[in-house]
Amino acid sequence: MFGLFRKKSEKDKLYDQYEKLLKQSHTLSTVNRAESDRLFAEAQEVLRRIEALEKA
Repeated sequence: MFGLFRKKSEKDKLYDQYEKLLKQSHTLSTVNRAESDRLFAEAQEVLRRIEALEKA
């Protein structure tokens, strides 16, 4: 309840973006493999940014 109006941190926003990209990538994997691979690579880049934030 107390976190209801809390703003999301940069790490939380990136994690949500990462999950969204992975879901899209998985959905496209049966239809358009090239687009799926592009989204997966983008998700990996977001994951690297999350890990960089954790180290800082």
